[in-house]
Amino acid sequence: MKKLLVAVIIIGIAILMALTVPDKKAHKEAMMKAVKEYVDEEAEERGIADNGITRFGKNVVNKAIEGTLGTMLKVDNYYLFNTTHIKYKGKNQLLSIGLFGQVITFNKNMLRDAIENAAVAKKEAKAEKKELKAKAKEEKKRLREERRKQKKQEREAKKKAKEAKKKK
Repeated sequence: MKKLLVAVIIIGIAILMALTVPDKKAHKEAMMKAVKEYVDEEAEERGIADNGITRFGKNVVNKAIEGTLGTMLKVDNYYLFNTTHIKYKGKNQLLSIGLFGQVITFNKNMLRDAIENAAVAKKEAKAEKKELKAKAKEEKKRLREERRKQKKQEREAKKKAKEAKKKK
């Protein structure tokens, strides 16, 4: 009888966990709340007064991070709970766990590192894009120069053909 009761309780808890797994939106909101707390703490530590400019700066930072989180935040669902992570340099950095309808974010240092890593990844992607653009521009320039040379050769060949025709 005790084994049956334990099994029923375990199954009940599993069903409850499965029904209350938070969605990606809840994870994003919890992460943004943690980010806002982190930004506020950083502002206080640096002695930045709470005025209109500071609030504007915080909003800009929060919006930038929200955009980054929106694109980089991945949720892995394990039916009874889920986790969120950001992929950085091929590694997944765990940011939060969701279970029983709650999202548990990890310590601020880990969050700060994840945010910095996301920012670095974004900068690296931007630099890579810029580099690819420069290479494409160089290639375009090289092809243009090649076409000019080819046209010049064609003109010279026509000119020689005309001169040869005149000589005949």
